[in-house]
Amino acid sequence: MFEIQDVNELEERFRTDSRRGLPKEEARSRLKEYGENVLKKEKGQTVWGMILEQLNEPMIFILFMAAAISMLLREYSDTIIIFVVIAMNTAVGVIQEGKARKAMEALKKLAAPVALVKRDNEYQEIPASQVVPGDLVKIEAGRQVPADVRITSVRGLAINESALTGESMPVEKTDQPMSAQAPMADRKNMAYMTTEAMKGQGEGIVVATGMETELGKIAGLINKTTGELTPLQKRLGDLGKILSVVAVALCVGLFVIGVVQHRNILQMLLLAISLAVAAIPEGLPAVVTIVLALGVARMVKVNTIIRKLPAVETLGAVGVVCSDKTGTLTENKMKVVTVYCNGEIMPAEKLNPQLHERFLEGYLLCNDSQLGEQEIGDPTELALLHMGKERGVKKEVLEKQKPRIGELPFDSQKKYMVTVHRDGKYNTAYVKGAGDYILEQCTGILVRGKILPMTQVQRMKIRQAMESMARDALRVLALAMKERAGEVTDEGLMKGLVFIGLTGMMDPPREAVRNSVSILHRAGVKVAMITGDHKDTAYAIANKIGIADAREQCISGDELERMTDERLEEVIPRLRVFARVTPEHKVRIVRGFKKNGQIVAMTGDGVNDAPSLQAADIGIAMGKSGTDVAKNAADMILTDDNFSTIEKAMEEGRSIYVNIKKSILFLLSSNFGEIITMFAAVLLALPTPLKASHILWVNLITDSLPALALGVDKNNRKTLMNHPPRDPGESLFAHGGWFLTVFYGMVIAGITLYAFHKGGQTYAFTVLGVSQLFHAIGMRDTERSIFRMNHLENPFMIFAFFAGLGLQFMVTEIPYFVQAFQTVKLDMSTWLWLLAVSAIPLVFHELRLLFIKKEK
Repeated sequence: MFEIQDVNELEERFRTDSRRGLPKEEARSRLKEYGENVLKKEKGQTVWGMILEQLNEPMIFILFMAAAISMLLREYSDTIIIFVVIAMNTAVGVIQEGKARKAMEALKKLAAPVALVKRDNEYQEIPASQVVPGDLVKIEAGRQVPADVRITSVRGLAINESALTGESMPVEKTDQPMSAQAPMADRKNMAYMTTEAMKGQGEGIVVATGMETELGKIAGLINKTTGELTPLQKRLGDLGKILSVVAVALCVGLFVIGVVQHRNILQMLLLAISLAVAAIPEGLPAVVTIVLALGVARMVKVNTIIRKLPAVETLGAVGVVCSDKTGTLTENKMKVVTVYCNGEIMPAEKLNPQLHERFLEGYLLCNDSQLGEQEIGDPTELALLHMGKERGVKKEVLEKQKPRIGELPFDSQKKYMVTVHRDGKYNTAYVKGAGDYILEQCTGILVRGKILPMTQVQRMKIRQAMESMARDALRVLALAMKERAGEVTDEGLMKGLVFIGLTGMMDPPREAVRNSVSILHRAGVKVAMITGDHKDTAYAIANKIGIADAREQCISGDELERMTDERLEEVIPRLRVFARVTPEHKVRIVRGFKKNGQIVAMTGDGVNDAPSLQAADIGIAMGKSGTDVAKNAADMILTDDNFSTIEKAMEEGRSIYVNIKKSILFLLSSNFGEIITMFAAVLLALPTPLKASHILWVNLITDSLPALALGVDKNNRKTLMNHPPRDPGESLFAHGGWFLTVFYGMVIAGITLYAFHKGGQTYAFTVLGVSQLFHAIGMRDTERSIFRMNHLENPFMIFAFFAGLGLQFMVTEIPYFVQAFQTVKLDMSTWLWLLAVSAIPLVFHELRLLFIKKEK
């Protein structure tokens, strides 16, 4: 809106003076009216509120019920364990809360601490928080812009807006009104809060402060964006509801049957409650939390920091990766990749200091930037200095040989700069700038060290070279010279130039990105590029790294703006490149993919990425180049800023989900075996095969170490990334999970009842516990024979098996435990027989695989 207004309209709208600034009294009055130029912070949730939110989960309610039942049964150790599990889960959840609050704090820190304003025709430095709409602000190199400003005068001003718009290059500013409203990245006469002036200076009228600025709008988006449950959290929530119904039904059902059969009512009540506890795998939340935490530790080794624990598993379900271009897919550093000199186009690597002496010399001398421990200057000029350095030519050496004696600074209208150097007896001028303008001023051309007259054929070849570079979305800079240069003026230097050559530069893709994109495609994961750059530039990069292969897969922010959400949802599966987009567009894109049923990961490093990082299922920020705002809004951080790290993290996420699913199926099938054992005995009017203490003890030795051992199992990493991501709505029991739960539950129940028939409660108690330890070994891989598994890959499972066996041995051999659990001592031959019976789940494991193989 402000970009199309001229200075007079702005003065009238804001009741200000573009030369003298606001009166000081008026500025004080406006500060009261508009408030301070700061970002408002949403009222934060209290710690107690966050704790209650974490406790409001079905599985947590079940654990509280299990704790109450355990207390009723005077099983105080179980009660303590359950409360520790609840406390651990709650603490982890509370620590991970408050991303939006932290992002807002980081946004506040970004604001410029001071501003240079003109009031009553006097410049004064004031806290940026005191700037008001209508203030006349001075912007100069090295200063942050204190608010949103419409520029009214400019002298070579260029501003780095990459963190806000995604534009990789500093933007040359103008003070002229635009003919029509434009996206934020195209408003050449606007400067935005927190962006930094790289060179030149200018003045402008403040048009927005605080939450009304573009940065404030981003802050508002962060506040509005709410996190969603991860797929695993949703599935565990569903499981919790099912188990709570099952637990209640078991209690009531078993108690009613016992009453009908005239059994001891108190004994049946305790047994029914014990069975309800058996139906609830109270160790499950702890196992899931520990498995995720161990996954976090492993991810540090692959340069990934996880800020939100469930994000580890969610990575495995990601179907779309929306990646920022600058700094993520690319190096965020301009590089000369193609040159034109001596009448031919060639890669920059082929430049030769002897054959192309004037070419390298001109680009390095006509240059105001510096290399060193800290690189200073314009990214384009720095790229030229690196081009020379890689060929063994240094600017400092050249400047000593041919010192600068005059210059014409960069002109944003004509887009060129000139430097004049003492070259022996005479002076030589080098001109660098826009190709079209410089070519028009050239009457000669340098070819292999000789100056020849410029012909129409040569002009045509140069234009073809410029068009070729432009098609590859390269930034083109021309170089010309004038020997025996005269007066240092436009008229004296810009006539009769000798054309030397062209450089084509770009922010190149990272080396490993193309391979990573290929691996993700093979894994069924779509990759989309979202950037503030122009459509042609974005497509050129996307095509190079394999993200897009047709221009029809690209869309601009303008096109997106005109599109309804319904239409976007319809076409978004076909789109791969989103160019010239705003922060609001990025959030729409993420939501569009999510409405298509995809789990979406979003990468970014700038302030403008924060809302979409938070809107995505997985927000991924860059550790080196990322702003604090982006990092605080994200779920995970790449410490090496490398897109390829995402692929490794996804593989880890898929492995973690596989392990969690194995643990859940193991726990539920084992508990199902206990339920069937007790129900079958009651229905058949048999004596009770297990006491309440027996069931709780078995749960203690099987719901802990063996389940955790499955959670840290190594999977076949070669196959993890060779199939599509799982459906986010997929049940934990998909792909035969229900069958495995019921099948192995029946096997465990069958051998437990058989042992009870042969030798009573001690036999049943021992087989129930030990059979579940054997069952855990088979659950490491339900598709592979135990004889083909590498058991040494999981030493923790070996430890869990023998530790569980030792604990079960205690309750039949140590007098104190024998008395407490009312068991009988067993001799060695009996133990061997019980071990053989207990190993039957592994026999059925092998038989099931043989049957599957035969069916195939």
